[in-house]
Amino acid sequence: MAGTASSVGYADDAYDNALAETMIGLYKMEVVEQPGPWESVTAVEPETPSWVDWSNNRRLLEPIGNIPPAEFETLCDRRQRVAAQVAGLK
Repeated sequence: MAGTASSVGYADDAYDNALAETMIGLYKMEVVEQPGPWESVTAVEPETPSWVDWSNNRRLLEPIGNIPPAEFETLCDRRQRVAAQVAGLK
């Protein structure tokens, strides 16, 4: 693995921090860099919960049908429950 150390799990396993790094990058771009300059790190902290709520519950994502992630997750859960019921598993 080019002499690098993995930050999560082992080299070449299924654990990857790419999603976390992507979300951190979005947060930095949309909260830390845009409305700034901030007086301190403490001044940014109150913005975090509202950004997380918006990102999960109102942000429309094109790859999942222009719906928020929370709505997509609800739809997936519902489909799985229905499929399990049809299969007689629940």
